[in-house]
Amino acid sequence: MSSKGGTALSRRSYRLASDAENPKVTGIVNEKLLSDYLQHVFPASSKQGPASAAYRKTLTFQDLGAHLEKLLAEDNVTEDSRDQIEGCLGPLTVVLDHSSGFEGLLFVDDDLLGVIGHSNFSSIRATTCVYKGKWVYEVLVSSQGLMQIGWCTLNCRFNQEEGVGDTPDSYAYDGNRVRKWNVTTTNYGKSWAAGDIVSCLIDLDEGTITFCLNGQSLGVAFSNIKTGPGVAYFPAISLSFKESVAFNFGSRPLRYPYFYACYLPLQSPPTTDLTKANRLLGYLKTVLSTSIDTQEEKLVERDSGTWQIQGDPTILVTLAHIFNHFAPLMVNHPDVLSGGCADELPDHEVNECLKQLMMSLLRAYRFSPIIPDLGFQIHYLRLTTAILRHEKSRKYLLSNTWLNNSPLSLLTCIQGKDERDTCEETAEERLRRRAYERGCHRLKKRIEVVEELQVQILRLMLNNKDKGTGEASRYIFLNKFRKFLQENASNRGNPTVLCPPEYMVCFIHRLITAIRSYWDEGKRKSPGSISSEDAYVPPQLFYNGKVDYFDLQRLGGLLSHLKKTLKDDLAAKANIIIDPAEIQASSMDDLDEDEETGAAQRPSGAVAMGGALARPSWLSSPTLGRANRFLSTAAVSLMTPRRPLAPPEKVKVRTLAVEQRTEEDIEGSHGNDGLLLGRPLEEPDQPITEKSLLEILDGVVMMYNLSVHQQLGKMVVVSDDVHEYAVALKDTEEKIARCPSRRLDILEELQKSQKVFAEKLNHLSRRLAWINATIYSKEKMLDVYWLLRVCIRTIEHSDSTGSLFAFMPEFYLNVAMNSYSALKNYFSPSNCMEELPGYEETLTQLAAILAKHFADPRIVGTDIKDSLMQALASYVCYPQSLRAVERIPEEQRMAMMRNLLAPYEQRPWAQTNWILVRLWRGCGFGYRYTRLPHLLKTKPEDANLPSLQKPCPSLLLQRHMAELLSQDKDMAASFLNSVLNQLNWAFSEFIGMIQEIQQAAERPERNFVDTRQLKVCATCFDLSVSLLRVLEMTITLVPEIFLDWTRPSAELLLRRLAQLLNQVLNRVTAERNLFDRVVNLRLPGLESVDHYPILVAVTGILVRILVDSDKHGISRAASVLLSDPCFQLRSIQYLLGEGDAGATSADQKHFSLHTYTDYISTEEEQKVERMLTFLTEESKQAAASTAPTSEDDLCPICYAHSISAIFKPCSHKSCKACINQHLMNNKDCFFCKATITGVDDYTKPASS
Repeated sequence: MSSKGGTALSRRSYRLASDAENPKVTGIVNEKLLSDYLQHVFPASSKQGPASAAYRKTLTFQDLGAHLEKLLAEDNVTEDSRDQIEGCLGPLTVVLDHSSGFEGLLFVDDDLLGVIGHSNFSSIRATTCVYKGKWVYEVLVSSQGLMQIGWCTLNCRFNQEEGVGDTPDSYAYDGNRVRKWNVTTTNYGKSWAAGDIVSCLIDLDEGTITFCLNGQSLGVAFSNIKTGPGVAYFPAISLSFKESVAFNFGSRPLRYPYFYACYLPLQSPPTTDLTKANRLLGYLKTVLSTSIDTQEEKLVERDSGTWQIQGDPTILVTLAHIFNHFAPLMVNHPDVLSGGCADELPDHEVNECLKQLMMSLLRAYRFSPIIPDLGFQIHYLRLTTAILRHEKSRKYLLSNTWLNNSPLSLLTCIQGKDERDTCEETAEERLRRRAYERGCHRLKKRIEVVEELQVQILRLMLNNKDKGTGEASRYIFLNKFRKFLQENASNRGNPTVLCPPEYMVCFIHRLITAIRSYWDEGKRKSPGSISSEDAYVPPQLFYNGKVDYFDLQRLGGLLSHLKKTLKDDLAAKANIIIDPAEIQASSMDDLDEDEETGAAQRPSGAVAMGGALARPSWLSSPTLGRANRFLSTAAVSLMTPRRPLAPPEKVKVRTLAVEQRTEEDIEGSHGNDGLLLGRPLEEPDQPITEKSLLEILDGVVMMYNLSVHQQLGKMVVVSDDVHEYAVALKDTEEKIARCPSRRLDILEELQKSQKVFAEKLNHLSRRLAWINATIYSKEKMLDVYWLLRVCIRTIEHSDSTGSLFAFMPEFYLNVAMNSYSALKNYFSPSNCMEELPGYEETLTQLAAILAKHFADPRIVGTDIKDSLMQALASYVCYPQSLRAVERIPEEQRMAMMRNLLAPYEQRPWAQTNWILVRLWRGCGFGYRYTRLPHLLKTKPEDANLPSLQKPCPSLLLQRHMAELLSQDKDMAASFLNSVLNQLNWAFSEFIGMIQEIQQAAERPERNFVDTRQLKVCATCFDLSVSLLRVLEMTITLVPEIFLDWTRPSAELLLRRLAQLLNQVLNRVTAERNLFDRVVNLRLPGLESVDHYPILVAVTGILVRILVDSDKHGISRAASVLLSDPCFQLRSIQYLLGEGDAGATSADQKHFSLHTYTDYISTEEEQKVERMLTFLTEESKQAAASTAPTSEDDLCPICYAHSISAIFKPCSHKSCKACINQHLMNNKDCFFCKATITGVDDYTKPASS
């Protein structure tokens, strides 16, 4: 039999050796009974004529081969070969032309019928063309995105912008935009959805092209198409990124053949092979329904559903003859069989059949039409489950097929189809909503059936008791799973070789369910172990080398560095010793300085990742990570703690490549802890669960970090789109109601918009129903929550090991933060996080982790430290999570506040400052707003942003801050000096940038300000405001830092503060100044730049030191403020709108705190008025009492203050403000560069 694709198996491969060697062997049945049995199973056909039982020839196993060949030969009927049908050119088997007939980047399935777009707009055509007659092919639409399906000639040239239908001799239908294309485009057809079948018909006799959707004709799309000599049309498609379809040119029965009976498929069905397969399946059914009663010597009919292999040689040999003919059909046409028995064939004969069969089931699951009850998907999953129940088949598939090219993750995915019955249109909105909810509920129930079958498949894969035919399935799965993770971790920037994230989301949920079920089964068998509710990954997995983490970063940096710096800690805490010589060899390998050593240590299949696309694991072996291959070359031993003085007795530990590991390497044996080698003393000596489950759990955490969290965030966009279209639809309906009856033109346009919005809303609502059922359901939320708790417990256990915490991979902290973010932002409001079991306790545990580790010296990675800081900053923005921070132990709270109050120099300080501001927001002067007053009329981009949350100050953490600053004077001075330095820098940068913006705006030619420059400018302004608020909080909580001059640096801090406040006021309040002009431009990107936030922050500081302090403090503050040469009373008057009214133009509204009655209380206004009155009087008195000062008596540095300090030992002089500020950073004299040892007060001697 000729092969039509696949692998051809010769007849000689299936000869039964026993046929010739044992001519008389019939098993335990006699010759007559055997003949009756074989005649019953393989009856002569009607073509051979009837034969009575008395006269028919005796049939034995020696004759059965020839008899079966003769029966099957009757099926070799003459087929209507396509070669005999005029009008078609090309190979007998029609597939997609992946060698020359494509443009762009595409993924084509193994059968060359399924295709996925992986570039902007990719195109591909088939290998066969038609030039005469009527032809049809079908396309299963797997996604509802942008695609153009149709026909093209060989002359058509496509690119990344133009595809099928965009050139003169190509014609296409686009169900996404509901249009037809042939250079130009017009409306045509209906909108398609995932799971729909598009039929493409071409009539070359009449010159027409027609399209059908799910068997319903959409009408003639094109007529008078070009025909004649030299013109032939190929099936073709163009599709955008991530869109996918599956073609059927006739290799499988057409879905809707009765709608176009006069049209022929491009490929003739394999009629002869299908007939043979049906006949052989009939024989197999007879064997299953017939048993031999050897005592009564008769045949007995029985139920085939109860049949089991009993070891009867007669039945087994009969089955072997059937499969002798059936196996080649399975290989060449795997779709002819939906299940079978593999025990009757040798391994080398059945393996290829199994592989082809499973790939066929996979394609069928992926590309079958999605009907409302998901019947096809359930059917294929049940068939897959039935095959995987066979132990040898399961292990072969695990070793050779699953998790290569991500088939297992694909089979655990659920691809959605628009639920047209979930959005029934009714008259009342309430009825519509109820109908939608009922449809969603039905959908959820159907999906639960599919998910249960997928979990059954994974449970079969995770079976660790099937050791009868070699290594248990779980360990084969584990090694393949690790390689799957390695490939996806190593190629994160190359989407062409990654498992699609939508598959990963479904895969992780099914895997969690399967893991937890096995975990709890182990708990029931071993009551001393922990349950899955308390699951965690022990810390020794991170440093004992049993688990490969590829090139993923550790908290403490590179693994080679950790091995060298922490080798003593490993020996003391984990009883692990590393040979120094091996550390040196490992270091040389990491640095690529010793090529021979590196080549010997790396696996032979390693390949270099160059500039070309990295090949997936199903094409080549990926390179194992070197930097984190801990102990791959190191000699490891266990130290016996009872004999510390004796030389440590070394026990060699094998560290193998992933694919070489065995059950003993994972689970351990006598004297070998397997994955749990090197248990630290802090870790409890309690069984957890089977060690293989721990590594799978570790892989699940890694999987979430690789792509699952990112995909969860992407799916939220659908819900946002639904809301936007609902608002747009409602707004349009209101406009229609208000539209004057005489303006029919406007009414018509509004009605068109209404129709578009309604259709889009219905489509998105149906899609949202799928997403809520498959991604954001309560069950999926519990899975993510369980993963969060696993990470929290793992971090806590690893943290208890002290310095060994540095070995933990960074992704555990990332998953802890991201999973909490997903639960909070992605699953609400459909599922409430507050209803999760142990919610408050989990929040407190996560708060403790963030509070402790955001400044943990054991963590060195800049990215992970920034992530921890940002997570803590977001955490304190919400009342519930902020209360969780307040619930952690006081010692941890104080340590967190001490880290937040560390000087801002030489570390990322913006997020730290933001955290302190959030703790104060709601307590400051006029600082109770959620959005700035001038932005109230604009709609925020995202109302869930932390910056847009209602104020929720923490009085407890403020009290801790006050205690620390009061008790530690040096820390207080360092902290405040750093805040003042950063304020000076941020505000100066802001002023410089708005000068550039103003200059660009005033140029006569048209100029565009760089958006990045605008963003940086706005950021500097926001930083200035937040730094002022931190100063306000500090001076409110601990005023003595500035006003108690017995404290070191108090006077200097107050003078610096006054200098900066005057600078800000003068810049912002000057009439017709630069700030005013830029604010009035209202440039996009500078929305937050306004008078109110910065002036109110400055006012809050002034009120605190000039009104709310004691008498001595007020006197000192007023003296310092008024003595600053930059002080202008007009700036204070500006706050209440009391500036020079004549300088204000009529069209410009003057700023005044009185206008913000919703933001500033009456009491606060009165304090500002009292402050203004006080400063007015003080300034008058100061002006009257100030005597003229000669130029010789002024400070030679600032020329603003009188000389008041003399330096030792050089006797040079300046004012106190200048010398104190200089000594903060430099000890050399201004003038002579001598080292200053002291500063004394200086008073000018009285003149004689």
